[in-house]
Amino acid sequence: MLKDTHAFAVKGTTVNRPANMCRATKASRATNASRATNIIRISLGLLLSALMLGGLNVSAQAQDSPTQSAQTTSSSDQQAAAQVLDLLNQYSSDADWDKYFALYRKDGIFIGTDASERWGMAEFEHYSRPTKGWRYDLTERHLIQHGDVILFDELLNSPAYGVSRGTGTLIKTDGNWKIAQYHLSFPIPNEIAKQITAEIKAANKQ
Repeated sequence: MLKDTHAFAVKGTTVNRPANMCRATKASRATNASRATNIIRISLGLLLSALMLGGLNVSAQAQDSPTQSAQTTSSSDQQAAAQVLDLLNQYSSDADWDKYFALYRKDGIFIGTDASERWGMAEFEHYSRPTKGWRYDLTERHLIQHGDVILFDELLNSPAYGVSRGTGTLIKTDGNWKIAQYHLSFPIPNEIAKQITAEIKAANKQ
């Protein structure tokens, strides 16, 4: 029987302990070590998850601010651009040409209703200044912004011509919105389009 025992010392006394008891003790220790390892792994996993969630939250907050700022800037820019177009109609009605042309870029282009009317600012001023102006009242307007560029289209009502349309581009220049191109046209209802275009063709042949 002594062959199946292990000896160990307790306070200077040698005690014989069965081998199967030693093996059970070792297995218990191994189980406890495995449990401790698993607990450590789970704790580390929870800690990493918390850190990742915290990082995502901070990242989301950091991204929110520029987006909100961009939206605010966009709204402010579009309001400023709309005011430029409102003043354009006001100054043309008043024939206040100094203020009117100050709303354009120096390299601006005006495209009139006649096919021949594609004018730079010098040509357009030469045409406009001798006149008493023209009146176009806003009915509807749309603005689309791409950075420092705003595209617009608007429906207008003219006492002389009825429904009219203005389209064009504004560019932020030295911190202010300036008109780079303005195109005035007369929308033709589909029902009479062929009739009108036939008259235009006939007029062009004369």
